[in-house]
Amino acid sequence: MTSNTIQNRQIHRTVLKNGIVVLVVENPSADIVAARLFIRAGSRWEPSHQAGLSHLVSAVLPKGTERFSSLDIAERVESVGAGLGTDSASDYFLLSLKTVSADFPEILALAGEVLRSPTFPEDEVELERRLTLQAIRSQQEQPFTVALDGLRSAMYGQHPYAFSGLGTAETVAQLSRHDLQHYHQTYFRPDNLVISVAGRIAPDEAVAQIENVLGDWQAPSDPLLTLNLAAISSNPHRVIKTQETQQSIVMLGYLAPSVNTNAFDLSDYTALKLLNTYLGNGLSSRLFVELREKRGLAYEVSAFYPTRLDASQFVVYMGTAPENTTIALDGLQTEVDRLRSTPLNPEELQSSQNKMLGQYALGKQTNSQLAQIFGWYETIGLGVEFDTRFQQEVAAVTSEMAQAAATRCFVEPYVSVLGPAAAIDLLGQ
Repeated sequence: MTSNTIQNRQIHRTVLKNGIVVLVVENPSADIVAARLFIRAGSRWEPSHQAGLSHLVSAVLPKGTERFSSLDIAERVESVGAGLGTDSASDYFLLSLKTVSADFPEILALAGEVLRSPTFPEDEVELERRLTLQAIRSQQEQPFTVALDGLRSAMYGQHPYAFSGLGTAETVAQLSRHDLQHYHQTYFRPDNLVISVAGRIAPDEAVAQIENVLGDWQAPSDPLLTLNLAAISSNPHRVIKTQETQQSIVMLGYLAPSVNTNAFDLSDYTALKLLNTYLGNGLSSRLFVELREKRGLAYEVSAFYPTRLDASQFVVYMGTAPENTTIALDGLQTEVDRLRSTPLNPEELQSSQNKMLGQYALGKQTNSQLAQIFGWYETIGLGVEFDTRFQQEVAAVTSEMAQAAATRCFVEPYVSVLGPAAAIDLLGQ
C-alpha cells in the first residue's frame, strides 16, 4: 500500500493480486462511506453501429443478478437507506454506492454481485431500450441538444465522441441482450477496475473488505482489447438546421487538447480550462456580461470544455431571438477572437483563477465527491497526484500562456446553428 498526502488528506493506493486498484481516503467527519467502482469503458469503447450500448448496459446492469432479482436488489439497498447506482460516460463506466459505515460490507457485497454476475433479463433490456428510444425522441425536441448533436457529429466524424451517450434511434433499436453480455464479458474484469472509497473507514479495513468480496475474481488470460479508433481530423465547417423554434441556438466549437496521459506538458489544457471559466462560468463571466447584460442578445450564453482522453471540444454557445441569429454568431466569434488578440488583464486573470480554484475546492466536500475525483484521475491515467498538480498549474497560468493557448486552439471554428427558416435565411445560407 502506498499513500499520498494531498491537501492534508492521506490517499492510500493498493493493487490487489487480481489487478484491482483500490484508493482509500479516510474521512471520519460523518458516519458515511461512499465508493466509486470505475470500469475503463464507456461510450468511447463502442463501435459506431452500437452507439448507446454503454448507456443501455448501465440501465440494465442493476436489474438482476444470478442470485437477486431487480426487486431484491432495490429492497436490499432501500431497507438500509443506502444508494446504489450505475452510469456511463464518454471515458468510463461507473457503479457508485453510499451507505452508513456499518452497512458498507453488505452493500459492497451487493455491488460485487451486480458488477460480476448481472443476468440482463430480456424483459428489462426491452423496457430500458424503449425508455432510451423515448429519451432520444424527447431530445430531438430540444433545440440545444439537436444543435449540439450536429456540432459533435461535424467535429468527430467516425470517432465515438461524435454520438450522444444515448446513441441513436437506429443503433439502439438493434442492440440485443447478447450485445450487453458481450460488452460486460469484454470490459468487466478485475484488471480493468478502479475502486475509490472515501469515508469513515480505515484504509486497511476497506482493502480487506474489497478483497473479501472481489479477491477471488480472476482476470481472463487474454489481454484487454486495444482500441483502434478513427482519427479525429480538423475540417471546420458549418452545420445549419431549420427548426421552427422560439429561439435560435448558435454554437462555435474548436477541437481542443485532451488530457493525454503521456503528456507531461498540460499547459494548454490548464490555460483553456481557465479561459472556459473566464468566458462562460456564471453571471460575472465575459460572455454573460457582454452579450446578455450589455447587448441583450442572449437568453442563455455559456461555454464548456470537458476533460477527455481523446481530443476534446471547446464550445461557446448562445440561445437568442431568431432575428438576432447573425448578430449573435458575430458576437460569439468576436469574444473568442478577442482572447487571441488581447491578453487578459491582471484582474481578469486573478478573478478567473480564484473562481476556478474556489469551485474546484467546493467540488471535494463530500465523501462521494472525493471518491469520484480521485477514482476518475486514476482511471484516466493521471493518478491521484494530479489533484495537486492541476491546482498548482491553474495558479501558475499567466496572461501570456492563456493568450498563446487561445492562439493555438481558436483558429477556425466549427459552427452549428439551429433556428426558424427566416433566421437561417438571414445567415445567407
